[in-house]
Amino acid sequence: MNSYQAIVKKTPALNDETRRQIVNLYLRYYDSSAREMVLSDLQNKSEIVLLYHAGRLVGFTTFLIYGYSRDNQSVQIVYSGDTVVEQAHWGQQALSFAWMRRMGELKREKPDLPLYWFLIVKGHRTYKYLPIVGRSFYPHWSNEQPDLKSLLDSLATEKFGSYYNKETGVIIFPESRGHLKEKYAYPAPEELRKDSVKYFLKKNPGYVQGNELACICELAEKNMNSFVRRIFSKGT
Repeated sequence: MNSYQAIVKKTPALNDETRRQIVNLYLRYYDSSAREMVLSDLQNKSEIVLLYHAGRLVGFTTFLIYGYSRDNQSVQIVYSGDTVVEQAHWGQQALSFAWMRRMGELKREKPDLPLYWFLIVKGHRTYKYLPIVGRSFYPHWSNEQPDLKSLLDSLATEKFGSYYNKETGVIIFPESRGHLKEKYAYPAPEELRKDSVKYFLKKNPGYVQGNELACICELAEKNMNSFVRRIFSKGT
């Protein structure tokens, strides 16, 4: 853990060399994408967590922070964008710890506003983070959460229009906007025993072609286990 450094930055502050490294890293793991698409996602996000190991960029995750109002209630949304970590560093937690601390800071800045994590999931590894981050989220294999579904439907329809299917919760673009290269796309045999992985594969069987599963989770201490709550509270 100590050999990793995770830094949160505003995306406009990134220099050209860092942008080049971000693009190269992403394209090593995803097909049906291009430099322009990666840079476009970056431009449309407000912040990024950069993960370094021995001074070299080995991972990142981007996100957009914005306010949203529905049914006369104001909430704060964190919408996740591109995320990738080099395979040799999949076991580290520095990136997710830094992201969670930043979420705690957002909650501290606007404590009275509910804070929701909105993401579209390209693969089972990302979906596995939902039960780590929150006790309750949508979609879940054993908890319907109609209130969360209603909010998710509004957010996803606003952002993706007819590409989003409310019945399935899946976003299907006319052409893939980036999907994992085949050698990284499939779960290992031991992962197939996890409820989260089995559910994701059932819910979004077309992920290998670029279909994305819309998901949402409230980021609140009451919705976290004790370990994640400690990290979150470092920000709050």
